[in-house]
Amino acid sequence: MKILEAIGDIREEIKEARRNNKSVGFVPTMGYLHGGHLSLIKKAKEENDLVIVSIFVNPTQFGPGEDFESYPRDLKKDSSLAQSMGADIVFSPSIEEMYPLGCSTYVEIEGDITKKLCGASRSGHFKGVATVVTKLFNIVMPNRAYFGQKDAQQVAVIKRMVKDLHLDVEIVPCPIVREGDGLAMSSRNTYLNEEERRAGTILSKALFEAKERIEEGEINPLKISYFIIETIESEPLCEIDYVEVVHGETLESIERVKGDVLIALAVKIGKTRLIDNLRLEV
Repeated sequence: MKILEAIGDIREEIKEARRNNKSVGFVPTMGYLHGGHLSLIKKAKEENDLVIVSIFVNPTQFGPGEDFESYPRDLKKDSSLAQSMGADIVFSPSIEEMYPLGCSTYVEIEGDITKKLCGASRSGHFKGVATVVTKLFNIVMPNRAYFGQKDAQQVAVIKRMVKDLHLDVEIVPCPIVREGDGLAMSSRNTYLNEEERRAGTILSKALFEAKERIEEGEINPLKISYFIIETIESEPLCEIDYVEVVHGETLESIERVKGDVLIALAVKIGKTRLIDNLRLEV
């Protein structure tokens, strides 16, 4: 497996792959890989000839006071894990490589799809996400790109961007991978102490109990939201950012729980902000 830092080097690898009619699968990450990331790499390996994993902590998607500086990093471990799952190349550029001096071009998606859920409290976040993903797509030019459904809004935003800009890449969403206690895998889980980690399990508990209520016939999205809020608020360490029941693709508000439905939430536990969701076909 190769570890490359320069855009020119990764482009040479892509040219060689194209000359040999190889399909390219791409897994963009911010590193500190966990089981969720590894499931994406495994899926990419199953469906493509060449698998590239990017490891880049993108500064433009972090707001003031967020955890850019403290975000966990371990390139050596990440590279070993990526290789173990069949990755062929790890692309780990510097900030200067991705955002050269004087860089002033950004990609921004307008509308509810970026303004609600995480976008409501993280101004500019999805502008940073859309910009770096566009840059990476232009560099790697993959046939397919793999994203975890845990970041459901990110998946929706990227799919919208790909459609709007006519980008020639297939977006492949992959299921959430959970710990044994139900907590959705996340690099930020490392911030949690033992007590906070225990408290965090209330998120998946609330979601799956809400799913049961829907299966029993509840179709009022407000009642589902209120139930989840009450459940999470029973845990004193939890501070809710949002709980919303929306359309799974557009993220627009819905009047009844029917069709493609996303139940999404964000909760702060201590200094750590966790997100989780369930996507249902009702």
